[in-house]
Amino acid sequence: MNQVGATVQAKAERKPVRGFKTGADMRIERHEAKYVVPYALLPEIRRHIQPYVFPDKNGRGEFPSYLVRTIQLDSRDLCLHYAKEVEQLNRFKLRIRSYGTDGKAPYFLEIKRKLGEVIVKSRSVVKAVDYGADLFTKPGRHVPFTNEREHMNYLDFLRLSKEIGAQPVTMIQYERESYMGRVEDYARVTFDTNVCYQMVSGYDFAAANSGRWRHIDTMVGLKTDFPAFILELKSKMGVPHWLLDIVRSFNLVRTGFCKYSAALRLESLSAGYEYSDASENCVPDSRW
Repeated sequence: MNQVGATVQAKAERKPVRGFKTGADMRIERHEAKYVVPYALLPEIRRHIQPYVFPDKNGRGEFPSYLVRTIQLDSRDLCLHYAKEVEQLNRFKLRIRSYGTDGKAPYFLEIKRKLGEVIVKSRSVVKAVDYGADLFTKPGRHVPFTNEREHMNYLDFLRLSKEIGAQPVTMIQYERESYMGRVEDYARVTFDTNVCYQMVSGYDFAAANSGRWRHIDTMVGLKTDFPAFILELKSKMGVPHWLLDIVRSFNLVRTGFCKYSAALRLESLSAGYEYSDASENCVPDSRW
């Protein structure tokens, strides 16, 4: 086993963080590993995983995929972005996610926490007819959540947003090709392609349809020497051996790639700043 495979396996054998549940309360605890992979390997990895997975039912086409759009929130001084850049051990993201462009899909209000090596996601689901900026700017109206846990997750989202003064900063868009493990309770392999972004100042997803999208180029934003897609391997606390085998078979090297932070890096480059590994040139949004 190479060093990368051994590291992933060691993480899989650690005891789970207690105090979190999955399922009906919309709180998901999992391991998550990201890899920046050359496009040339995509067909081969697809073939490699076929015995272990089935296509995500939400996908469409020969290679089942769907469009993901996410509004990323942050403070005026981009504290959530910089927490990621300095690899702060315990950190979180605030985001609003939806699917497609017709405005009919529900909206997912998510707090994504990274606690050491464990990802914990708290989520509330809002129907399209109930979604609007007032959910965040003037909270107080009744929102028909499915259960009390979702309501509490929504209040937690508002609390954290208020504490740091979070507002919308960017919208990230990409195509996600997704596969689920055939045997495991929760195991996923996703390929994210055509990743792009635009700066935003509000909560309206439809407004992005007329906005200017910029491609997140890994060769520019991450200084890679090859065009790449983003591979994510996700599982609950025990990592299946076939996921580890993907890492070993293709000699993958784990990276802390973050679409949001990559977008801010590229935005700073387009504004005339020099590339920096520390990302200190990502200046606060002047519109605030």
